[in-house]
Amino acid sequence: MAVIAVVGGPGAPGATTTALALLLAWPLQPGRRILLVEADPDGGAVLAGALEGRVEAVYGLRNLAVADRRGLLAQTIWEQLIDLSPEGDAERLLLPGLTDPVQASGLAYTWEPLAELLHGIERQGYDVIVDLGRSGATGAGAVLARRADVVAVTVRSTLRGLSAARPRLAALGEDLAAAGTGTDALGLLLVSEGPYSGAEVSREFGLPVLGELPHAPRTARVLSDGGDTTDRRFIRSELMRTARSAADEVQLLVRRRRQRLAPTASPAAAPAPALGAAPGGPAVTGTATPGPAEQFAANPEPPTPVQPTPVV
Repeated sequence: MAVIAVVGGPGAPGATTTALALLLAWPLQPGRRILLVEADPDGGAVLAGALEGRVEAVYGLRNLAVADRRGLLAQTIWEQLIDLSPEGDAERLLLPGLTDPVQASGLAYTWEPLAELLHGIERQGYDVIVDLGRSGATGAGAVLARRADVVAVTVRSTLRGLSAARPRLAALGEDLAAAGTGTDALGLLLVSEGPYSGAEVSREFGLPVLGELPHAPRTARVLSDGGDTTDRRFIRSELMRTARSAADEVQLLVRRRRQRLAPTASPAAAPAPALGAAPGGPAVTGTATPGPAEQFAANPEPPTPVQPTPVV
């Protein structure tokens, strides 16, 4: 249904924790799955945090650069996934991030095909959350935000948090207007730590607040540093309840934007040319190299994802 980019900023507003909460709270229709991609160029946090080192750090984003150069991006991504589903049914998956920020330079030419691949995955029944961290929405990785259906920025409702977010939101809005799908993709995920309400923040920035998450360090620590996500108290916590509400709001914004952006069919429109056909001419002979999305569509069934080692 959607590709959602979650963006952080100065002051550690909790982008990864928020992205994980959305992953676990995301409503799934029968047959659908959801994938969280840790695309923060500063490095991933889930393996050593929420998973407490129970999965060896040999999986993840860093392996996709070499695969992309070999034309194997679509096949390799499935080998890097970790199953975070509480039931172990591979409905909620993780692509771990970089283990060292130095590795980000090797992905400079991979962000674009990865963005294409994620939209191909989305069309095959996967929702996708992309954790861009503090700096992933700028530089070479900005294409992931520009092509997302929604760009959700995590902001703390303190004066310091809101002040730090202002220039970042302005820059993101300008970039989405110039190179993305429009500024209406932008929304806020508010961490209610300070005195300012969602309505006040929305009016101040002129942006919708897609969710108001509580400042709940003890519950959030389960997602940032490890704990039992199947515990009933965690599932029923205010953090997870508000994450489910935020997921609903994000999906609503996606539907509205897709209705607005959907091309209007023209009765007199000419049929689309066949694959490999040159505009205004006959089909080009030879075999074109399929892009990542086409490679995925040809073989959409992933192998069994890695299962984290149970806590003893």
